[in-house]
Amino acid sequence: MKKFTALLLALITLFFCAVPAFAATDGEQNFVPVIRFVAASDTHVKEDNDRTADRIPVMLQTAYAAAEEDDAYSKLDAVLIAGDLTDRGTKPAFDKFWRVLDGSLKDGTRFIGVVAKNHDGYEMSRRDVHEYYSSLTGNDADFHIVINGYHFIGLSASDNDATHYDSKQLGWLKEQFDKATAENPDKPVFVTHHEHVRNTVYGSSTFDGWGVTYFTNILNQYPQVVDFSGHSHYPLNDPRSIWQGNFTAIGTGAIYYSEFTIDEFRAYDPPDCQDTGTFWIVEVDASGNMHLRGYDVDEGKQLCEYYINNPSDKANRDFTPAKQKEKSSAPEFEDGAALRKEQITDPTFDTAVVFAPVAASTDGNPVVLYRIKVKNSLGLTLMKDWVLPPYYRAIPQEEVEFSLENLPAGEYTITVTAENAYGMQSEPLTLKTEIEGKTGFAALASMFRMFFERIKTFFERLFS
Repeated sequence: MKKFTALLLALITLFFCAVPAFAATDGEQNFVPVIRFVAASDTHVKEDNDRTADRIPVMLQTAYAAAEEDDAYSKLDAVLIAGDLTDRGTKPAFDKFWRVLDGSLKDGTRFIGVVAKNHDGYEMSRRDVHEYYSSLTGNDADFHIVINGYHFIGLSASDNDATHYDSKQLGWLKEQFDKATAENPDKPVFVTHHEHVRNTVYGSSTFDGWGVTYFTNILNQYPQVVDFSGHSHYPLNDPRSIWQGNFTAIGTGAIYYSEFTIDEFRAYDPPDCQDTGTFWIVEVDASGNMHLRGYDVDEGKQLCEYYINNPSDKANRDFTPAKQKEKSSAPEFEDGAALRKEQITDPTFDTAVVFAPVAASTDGNPVVLYRIKVKNSLGLTLMKDWVLPPYYRAIPQEEVEFSLENLPAGEYTITVTAENAYGMQSEPLTLKTEIEGKTGFAALASMFRMFFERIKTFFERLFS
């Protein structure tokens, strides 16, 4: 029975990455949208042909197809992109961005977006960027518009190159919130800017380094705010990418590659990072309740799904970090799961490869990390490492692979644990095995080299 349960949980995890905040009978089944929009960021379009530009029409095709499947409401009302539209901020790159995006929009879908300080402002002054962006799109760099009765407010980086966001903008932002909430305090108000608000969503912490504090004091005054931001490229289907406190914050992921913080390794880019791209389809009903679906652009498949009760009511805070962690539970390996080892001999080094089966989620959230520990016959830990599974892509995985290079010959005990986003770990899988490796002085030298390599790697990751 336990084996069947684990298999069922694994299948569920392929389709959903979060436990819905609504009860199924009252929320999901009765949800009828009155507005639908895409929320994305970091398209990083280059002047020459590149995959990120190609992903824009693919993203919109997926969004339109999802809309058309809804008999109750089949419109896509807007496409919101939270900055870093281009990779270098050149006029040809902006031209290409707009040509690709505008050519993919259907009648009735409005583009709204902001331009960022860094990538959008590399080549031109920000004042020139704002003017050129407006001339192409017809949009103001800072905006307040209403679509289907819902307010959207956007803030681009200041047009003063010496200031990231200036006091005039922040005063204007508060004025817009006052206007929107005075009209109807019981509706969510959507705001977008490029950088996360610090210490909210995944990627925004002080250590991660991708958050800013310009908006914190203002946003804390408005529980109605739903804040969309990018910049970090941290995956949207990580449950930490939705945050609630005094307001609601949502990380948009990125159309151009994924990034992570793992232990002391800030800004880790996996080898396949540029093969990834993600975006949200956001729906809101007449009562202000929200339905979010995260998608893998390249695969055109849904990664995750969330329901959020009307966030304008401060009582609706199901996605605080404490509540998310409280309802989380550790992954599990299937009964009978085991590690296996293969020995690979190379003229320059000896390598053993350990394979672990994937673990199943027990709470609907993805397994985000696998950790390995290798001890010798004396009980000394010679190696600790981790592998990031591709949970940020809609591609199933059957095994996780660890490479054990240049270990001295001998008997080892190997353990592997699976971990979720909140650090909760599975029961370990254990393997006792012989590894063919170096002997004598060569083995001793290898151990010292591994020791100093671990110290070097720690500091490289810490300060990268």
